[in-house]
Amino acid sequence: MKKILAMVMAVVMVLSLAACAGNGDKKDDGKKTVGISMPTKSLERWNRDGSYLKEEFEKAGYNVELTYSDNNVTQQNNDIDNLVAKEVDLLIVAAIDGEALTQTLKNAKENGIPVIAYDRLIMNTNAISYYVSFDNYSVGKLQGEYIEKALDLKNAGSNVYNIEFTAGDPADNNARFFFNGAFDVLKPYIDAGTLKVVSGQTEFEKVATAQWNTDKALDRMENLLASYYSNGTVLHAVVCSNDSTAMGVSQAISSSYHGGNVPFITGQDGDVANLRNIVDGKQSMTVYKNVAHEAVVTLALSKDILDGKKPAAELAESQEIECTYDVESYNNGTGIIPSYLLVPSVVTKDNLQDLVETGLYAWEGDYLVSTAK
Repeated sequence: MKKILAMVMAVVMVLSLAACAGNGDKKDDGKKTVGISMPTKSLERWNRDGSYLKEEFEKAGYNVELTYSDNNVTQQNNDIDNLVAKEVDLLIVAAIDGEALTQTLKNAKENGIPVIAYDRLIMNTNAISYYVSFDNYSVGKLQGEYIEKALDLKNAGSNVYNIEFTAGDPADNNARFFFNGAFDVLKPYIDAGTLKVVSGQTEFEKVATAQWNTDKALDRMENLLASYYSNGTVLHAVVCSNDSTAMGVSQAISSSYHGGNVPFITGQDGDVANLRNIVDGKQSMTVYKNVAHEAVVTLALSKDILDGKKPAAELAESQEIECTYDVESYNNGTGIIPSYLLVPSVVTKDNLQDLVETGLYAWEGDYLVSTAK
């Protein structure tokens, strides 16, 4: 009987210990844990973001819980709920849909977990402590200015150039900033008749691309080409807000456009396949955002938050990376979110070496490959 009782007590103790270990599943090693929620692995840039963030935080002595949500909003809510249940000390969230995380992040706040909105602003929640991104309006502005210079619009005279727009995901708050930045540069030329949008589609909602999906961008551009350019009308330029949409547009141009020229095509992110297209003359430029720098600034901000500090302008000023502190531009519906904004740059065929000098790319023959882990 004593043996049986001892065995029962042992089993109870094991189960009790297992339950304790499973309660929140938080590592008891004295380190703080950072939960990182990325939207998807299907776009190259988010793999880079996740990799750099994880690497920077682990080098700094933090535990990291990194999740990817396959562009599924329900999955991202579940991922974040699981991170909250694991009692992480800080959440870094790149939202799939900036409108869809309100209740989940309310739970995080009620559990005392600060939240950094990473790269994409999260809307309609007061759970957000800070926002880290690039100057998103400037990204679009650089694209617009590139087209302005490439077509020499300031000296166009009576020439008329045809242009189309392909914007990003309506669920991504950044997408409107990108589109507006480019459109504001080019609108005066549209108003003057120097630029003509043959399709007439100039509203963000009309040119948006759900989930930044390459196939959706390809299908839309093929429809535009069939509807407005099948008679040989020349298309001079396409403003694409990022590289995944630019890839779809380039594929459509290659297969379905017969205007005799290669339109100027913009992009953003520096995806390897698009850099190959730039070398091959199928894409004209990309706006590069060094996500390794974004990870460094996010780490510095996170350290201050976890140390109980209230970061402000001095954190931006202390960075070797060019970064500004913005308390005016980003209102998520509950108020202004203090923001740390990095500076993007233009990459063309002429300055691809600049990417190599970041240490994040290397030459492989005539093309660049990523050195990201």
